[in-house]
Amino acid sequence: MSKLYILFEHAAGFALFRVAEFEELAAFLPQVEESVTDLQKFNSVVSLIGFQPFKSAVSALENINAVSEGILSEDLNLFLEGSLPKKKKRSKCTLGVLDPKLGAAVSEALEIPCSHIGAVPELVRGIKFHFHALIKGLTLKACSVAQLGLGHSYSRARVKFNVHRVDNMIIQSIALLDQLDKDVNTFSMRIREWYSYHFPELVAIVPDNHLYTKCAEYVKDRKSLTEESLEPLTEILGDSEKAQAIIDASKMSMGMDISPVDLINIQMFAGRVVSLSNYRKQISEYLHTKMNSVAPNLTTLIGDQVGARLISKAGSLTNLAKYPASTLQILGAEKALFRALKTRSNTPKYGLLYHSTFIGRAGLKNKGRISRYLANKCSIASRIDCFSENQTTVFGEKLRQQVEDRLKFYETGDIPMKNIEVMKLAMEEAGQQALEEETPKKKKKKKKDKKQEVEAMEE
Repeated sequence: MSKLYILFEHAAGFALFRVAEFEELAAFLPQVEESVTDLQKFNSVVSLIGFQPFKSAVSALENINAVSEGILSEDLNLFLEGSLPKKKKRSKCTLGVLDPKLGAAVSEALEIPCSHIGAVPELVRGIKFHFHALIKGLTLKACSVAQLGLGHSYSRARVKFNVHRVDNMIIQSIALLDQLDKDVNTFSMRIREWYSYHFPELVAIVPDNHLYTKCAEYVKDRKSLTEESLEPLTEILGDSEKAQAIIDASKMSMGMDISPVDLINIQMFAGRVVSLSNYRKQISEYLHTKMNSVAPNLTTLIGDQVGARLISKAGSLTNLAKYPASTLQILGAEKALFRALKTRSNTPKYGLLYHSTFIGRAGLKNKGRISRYLANKCSIASRIDCFSENQTTVFGEKLRQQVEDRLKFYETGDIPMKNIEVMKLAMEEAGQQALEEETPKKKKKKKKDKKQEVEAMEE
C-alpha cells in the first residue's frame, strides 16, 4: 500500500505531514474538500511527521527563493532526508508537493516519486488553513508576522535590479517627453494669441514657438523697446536683422494698449512656458544618457527617442527582445493592422519605425522593404542589449552601416556585405574593446599590490 507524505513550505519553516488512507482519499475527493475546513476531521486525515523552523529571516528568504525557482536547497534536502523513510522503503512512498519543478528536483535527489495532482492540492489547502493549529507552540499571530516579514523581504529581493540598466525610467521619460511636447505647444499657442492683442507683428517676424515666448517675456510693453534692446534681442534670436525688425515693428504696431497688470500676467505665463521648454531639453538629455546605458546598440541604430518609444510600447527591453522582427515592424500601428485584417485590405508597413530617418530617406517603392529590414536589425540590436553582459556600441554601428548599405543597394544596386561577415567583424572589434578595457584595470591592481608590499616591508 502506497504511503503519501505532504511537504509544506511556510514562512516559519518546512513541515512534513503523513496522510492516512491515501488511496481511499483519492477516490473520495469531494469528501476531502469538505473536511478541509473542519479541523477535527482534517486531524484524522493528516498527522505531523516533522517541522524544521528557519534559523533567521535571511535563511527563510534563501530557502523560499530556492523553492520558487524549483531548486532543492541544502536545508530542505537535510530535512527530507531525516524525516522521510529510508531509501529502501521510499519506492512505496509518494511525496506530495505543490510545485512540479520542485517535485522533479526532489525526486531526482532523494529517489522518491513526487505528485502534485489528485488530492494533493486539496490537502495542501487544508494544511495552509490549519497550519497554526497543527504545529505545537505556533500561534496564528506568529504565523501572520512571519508571513508578512518574509513577504516584504521576498518582494524586495524580486524588485531589486541593476540601477544602471533599468528600462522603467526610459518608459516614464519618453511618456513625460511626449506630454511636455503637447503642453509646451498648447501653451505657446496661448501665448501667441494672448500677446498678439498687444504686438500682432511679432508672430510674422518670429514663427518659432520657443523663441516667440522668450521674446514676449523680454519685450513686455512694446513701447519700452529702444535701440539699446537690439543686443539682448539678438542674443535671444541669434539674428540681428530679426531683432532690428522687431524694434522697427514696435514703433508702428497696430496692437492695442494693455494695462500693466495684464502684461505682468503675460510675462509670468511666458516665463513658465520658457522654463517648461528648458526642462524638456533636460529630459531629452537625460533620456539620451539613459538609453546609451540601457540599450546602446538600439540607440546607435535608430536613435534614442524612437528606441525609447519601442521599449515603452513593448513594456520593457526584455519584452522587446522577445518580439519577432515582424511584430517589431508594426509596433504602434495595431489599430491599422486590425482594421486591415477586418476589411481584408493591405496591412501597414510600419508603426513607430516610421519616425526613423531611414524610412524617410527610402524611395516610395522601397519604404516597406527598408522597414522590414530595419525591424530585423532592431530586433537583433535589442537582443544584444538585453542579454549581453558587456555593454558596447560596436554592434549598433555595424547594424546601422548595414541599413545604410541596403539603402544604397536599392538606389544604385551595389551589393552589400553578408550578415555573417559583418557580425564576425563586430565580434572581433567587441573582443578587442573588452581586452583594452581590462588591461588598465590589471595595471591598477598591480600598482596597488606593489604599494601594499612596500608598506608591509617598511613596517
